[in-house]
Amino acid sequence: MPVMTQTLHPNVLRPGDAVALVSPAAPVAEARVQAAVQALTGFGLRPRVYPHALDTHSFYAGTDEHRVADLNDALADPEIRAVLCNRGGYGTQRILAQVDYDAVRRDPKLLIGFSDITALHGALWTEARLATVHGPVAAQFERGGMFTSTLKRALMSAEPVVVRASADEPTCRVRTSGLAEGLLLGGNLSMLSTCIGTPYMPDLEGAILLIEDVNEPAYRIDRLLTHLLNCGILQRVAGIAVGQFSEPGNGNATIKAADVLIERLGDLGIPVLGGLSIGHGDRNEAVALGTYARLDADNGTLTVAAAARG
Repeated sequence: MPVMTQTLHPNVLRPGDAVALVSPAAPVAEARVQAAVQALTGFGLRPRVYPHALDTHSFYAGTDEHRVADLNDALADPEIRAVLCNRGGYGTQRILAQVDYDAVRRDPKLLIGFSDITALHGALWTEARLATVHGPVAAQFERGGMFTSTLKRALMSAEPVVVRASADEPTCRVRTSGLAEGLLLGGNLSMLSTCIGTPYMPDLEGAILLIEDVNEPAYRIDRLLTHLLNCGILQRVAGIAVGQFSEPGNGNATIKAADVLIERLGDLGIPVLGGLSIGHGDRNEAVALGTYARLDADNGTLTVAAAARG
């Protein structure tokens, strides 16, 4: 396998481009996929729902073989210019070894998703240095509003994205001081933790680490962060961008996710910025992974270069 030293940037999408809708992880309702088809058609794009995208097998959207076949067919098709994951859930890690990374190197195209898709983002970075997009899955298109607008921008614009810390986010009080620059990498904290020790865990030396999670009680967040600390990973990053951390149940736990994040991250001596509307909440800003980012904790902004090039 060739050693990749430079980031691969897909081309920005233009009206008429074909977009694949695939399900590398959990099953998805047909109505949600059709809502995505309508939205993408409204962008002037040509969406294609792949043969096994609506399948169900055990926890997954079809068997491992069928899920990776759809993904690989999309990655190898020269007409397809972007691959949208229909949802996260569980199952992406099961197919990483069978992904056609040679096809990615030959013809880089945009790939978008989050949550369980974090594993695929990491694999595409480690194996091909592909810049990808951490952003809404196709199943979120039915919610309209910012879910469609942020994804349209990620697909069809090469302009940088600025995400501002919001006082409405429970992680807003997770903050230290300072400025950090580097590649933005990461995603879902649980998925990152389970990628450690595999070939698909990105090297985070000097990176800005993005983390978010959903329905994890505070003690599990502590365990996940402690794992990264015990592995020496958090000590090597340049800064940490903290997205949304929702609590399970009614959220009445005495110890909050923000409490744990402050305690575990506050003494690292690096800029940490919480309150970013990235993740499983009512907003999910799309940001590129594998591109230059600037985290300004004092001004409360995360600026990220686009994955696509014009």
